[in-house]
Amino acid sequence: MMYWYGHGGGGWGWFAMMLGIVLFWGLIILVGVLLFRAFARPAPRDGGGERTGWHFGPASGVPPTPERILAERYARGEIEDEEYERRLATLRSSRGGPAAP
Repeated sequence: MMYWYGHGGGGWGWFAMMLGIVLFWGLIILVGVLLFRAFARPAPRDGGGERTGWHFGPASGVPPTPERILAERYARGEIEDEEYERRLATLRSSRGGPAAP
């Protein structure tokens, strides 16, 4: 009878196991990087020709309007209610658009 002999992987078994672990984690990291690159795209270039970071969301070939930029600043909390309404009214009156709501 052999009892427990012949069941171990020996040196090659440990090597194969370690290689498998490294390949597994490498695959997990690769998938994470590819998902990040698929859902994040570089931000548009600023006036100086440099990218300003990463932007998440659908790609848009249309540049943002001044009203949209103002609304985004308001949503981020960079400006207060009164300043937002004042600037929005100024933007709309300067281009002859509809009056402020």
